[in-house]
Amino acid sequence: MFVELQKYLSKPELYTNSSGNFWDDEHISKGLLEAHLNPSLEAATRKHDFLDESVKWIGAIAPPNRYKNLLDLGCGPGLYAERFSDIGYIVTGIDFSKRSIDYAKWQTRYKKSKIKYHYQNYLTINYNEQFDVIVMIYCDYAVLPATDRAILIKKAYDALKTGGILILDVFTPQMRKPECHTWQYSPYDSFWSEIPHLTLESVFQYDDADLTELSRYIVLTKEGIRCYNIWNHYFTKESLLSEILSSEFSNFELYGDVAGNDYSDASETICGVFTK
Repeated sequence: MFVELQKYLSKPELYTNSSGNFWDDEHISKGLLEAHLNPSLEAATRKHDFLDESVKWIGAIAPPNRYKNLLDLGCGPGLYAERFSDIGYIVTGIDFSKRSIDYAKWQTRYKKSKIKYHYQNYLTINYNEQFDVIVMIYCDYAVLPATDRAILIKKAYDALKTGGILILDVFTPQMRKPECHTWQYSPYDSFWSEIPHLTLESVFQYDDADLTELSRYIVLTKEGIRCYNIWNHYFTKESLLSEILSSEFSNFELYGDVAGNDYSDASETICGVFTK
């Protein structure tokens, strides 16, 4: 086990894959869903009072009587999607966590809403001028490398009707973490494993043009070692606009967050509203 552990302790090459499936791990996905559903926890989903503010703002800038069809990319268990449906949008949600999508579908049956959910990697969507609004919320866009972001933006552009809008948010360099290494022993069931385990967490920074950051979690149990690599990127106003406007989007507005607060140089997030 020591020899296997050694290969995970040094700084990996950019975009090295995890050894385990983070999003659909049977145990981890349960903890992720619990985090989504906790209304006061700022983790997998923002606090639920912010969700309410966000949906109210989006409904004001893109009224559902004019922008009827909405696509929620990375919809998780449907917390935004249900709120969008409640104010009149026709909603489609896509997520790559089966547990979250199963919960969202159950909620749709329970509430008798008509949201369509798909368990799918959003990089594989192929819609053609079908939606009036596309949202990608809680900085999901920034977890993708530049090549995948270019694919996604092209697919989002193709999926929007003329005059449709893309709404996404990203973290700014204000949120970039220092490099660090910590460990924690859990003798009981916790987020990473249901059996006793040691978690080694590292943050690595890369001095590339994309301001890449890696949060690496190495989980050791009596059954073996699993490694989860979670990548992130940080954007200035200039870098975000340069990237999005190099596609076919041209009109834009910037805000400090997805509730419409003003953007400033001290903002921790940037929300972009891009019009086709």
